[in-house]
Amino acid sequence: MTLFTFIYYLCGVKVTIYQHTDQLPQLNDGNFFHSRELMELCEHTPRLKPYMAVVFDDAGNAVAHLLALMRFRRLWLPPYLYTHVRIYGDNDSSAEHFSMMMTALTQRLQNRTIYMEMSHLREKMFGYRELRQLRFFPVRWMKIHNSLHSRTPEERISEQQMQHILHAQQRGAETKPVETAEEFEAASRLLHRHHWLKPKRYIPDNSFFREMMKHGKCQILITKYHERVIGTTVTVFSEGDAYLWYSASLRKSYAPLHPNAVTMWATIKAAHAAGYQHIRFMDVGLPFRHNPYRDFILRFGGKEVSAYRWFRISIRWINSLASWLWRE
Repeated sequence: MTLFTFIYYLCGVKVTIYQHTDQLPQLNDGNFFHSRELMELCEHTPRLKPYMAVVFDDAGNAVAHLLALMRFRRLWLPPYLYTHVRIYGDNDSSAEHFSMMMTALTQRLQNRTIYMEMSHLREKMFGYRELRQLRFFPVRWMKIHNSLHSRTPEERISEQQMQHILHAQQRGAETKPVETAEEFEAASRLLHRHHWLKPKRYIPDNSFFREMMKHGKCQILITKYHERVIGTTVTVFSEGDAYLWYSASLRKSYAPLHPNAVTMWATIKAAHAAGYQHIRFMDVGLPFRHNPYRDFILRFGGKEVSAYRWFRISIRWINSLASWLWRE
């Protein structure tokens, strides 16, 4: 066992947790959110620390893997700095392998983070028993995706939304990919400004997005009006689908131009033109009856799906209280 490798034996199968990309074995990196490439990007990004759990069979072959990202957050109030762990999906692993990897990651990280969060499991009930046994609790969440292969975006968008977009474009709002350093910095400022009062929303360091663009794994679009950036989106590509990861706009300052709608429409159109099967919106939110962001996304003709997002708080009594509050 090397300094940065931790090995667990669960049910006779070896699960190894790696912290450094150069120690990883050969992996099948189909899913970008659990890939060697994303792990390497995070390894070199400030305030991010990746942990890759890998299951090996008796012959020593890697048969499943799962990437967990530890994020270091700053606060204005004590404790000023805290960490949380984020896991996107189950990487199409079997329930048995998923349980092994989550057990190993939980044992390794439970005393190093305030809470762990898992989302975007392939099915709503996948891993339910295993996560419950690890003291995770489920919170009802919403997922929305637009199919891009069966009908065109124009056939799905609402007429009112289309009218807003055409009106803004006629007045001079233009959406385009980020091409210059100045445009990148403007998009970054807008992202951070848009989310700085949202404590749960995490925006990585600029170096993360630069490297993502350099490797062709994401596209950043901006909407400009009189040379000012008034909207932006960050889209990630994986396994034939586009994932809307981050978005921001000056929605109130430029309300007549509907910068959020103009930028989102260009993002959907770009994914369709590039041949992606779906565009998936990654943080639609809780299924409240009144959810403005969800209602906004649905105007583009997406499909709404009920899901769970799983949490585990390291302070046991708070986790028990939260589990009771969010009981079904």
